Amino acid sequence: MTISNKPAPNEPQLPQEDVPESAVRRRMLKAFGWFSVAAAVPFVSYNWITRSPKAMGMLKPLRDVLNTNETIARTYFSDTHLVRTFAVDDAAKKARVNGYDGLKSPIPEDWKLQIDVPGKQPLALTIDDIKALPKQEIVYEFKCIEGWSQIQHWGGVRLSDFLEKYKLGTRSGNAPSPDNTDDLFNYIGLETPDKGYYVGIDIESALHPQTLLAYELNGQPINSQHGAPLRLIIPVKYGVKNLKRIGRMFFADERPRDFWAERGYDYYVGL
Repeated sequence: MTISNKPAPNEPQLPQEDVPESAVRRRMLKAFGWFSVAAAVPFVSYNWITRSPKAMGMLKPLRDVLNTNETIARTYFSDTHLVRTFAVDDAAKKARVNGYDGLKSPIPEDWKLQIDVPGKQPLALTIDDIKALPKQEIVYEFKCIEGWSQIQHWGGVRLSDFLEKYKLGTRSGNAPSPDNTDDLFNYIGLETPDKGYYVGIDIESALHPQTLLAYELNGQPINSQHGAPLRLIIPVKYGVKNLKRIGRMFFADERPRDFWAERGYDYYVGL
């Protein structure tokens, strides 16, 4: 069987396009020009980023991206959104230890929680003062920014109950009220007694009902490695914000310094 390349009788014969060589050349140059522009964009962007000033331990454009992520995360944060909890039997019998910054010196024998309040006399509270408040327990999945997680069982007092008891966190000196959020400072700062580790926590996360000032792990007093005598457990944040061995607490409207944020990490680090 022979296959014919001739058009069907009723098929119109279209004229072959006669493209001048100069037009072909112009098209090639135009395509090459667009290719050059496309290739130059990432190169110029890279140079602009690498030549930018630093902001809190990283290049400013990258820090701006993290700040934008924080702004978005704040829009869906709610104190009614609780992290998943588990049965006590699900908790690890031996909680993983990670990080010793701020714990390299012995626990001060005269340890007290130092609290600085703008315009007021500082407070100094013992562990017994803190244990006098209603005890709360939580079994949840502690998440580390390095990628590992573990179900852990902690006990202590709600930070919100603590702030209410001692009328802290407000400009007026009254107890924090959900009906008067304008009275709240924007941040709580925490640091270890030796000032070797420090974090800044947004006030909304600090007041979350699952945030604890913890003094027990698996029903026993926490040891030095886990932050004795008192540490922060804040399930709505990654582990870098869960400060061990709290020595000082203070309040501010501007962001307090933060150990890992100064080293290029996200400041908010919310889950």
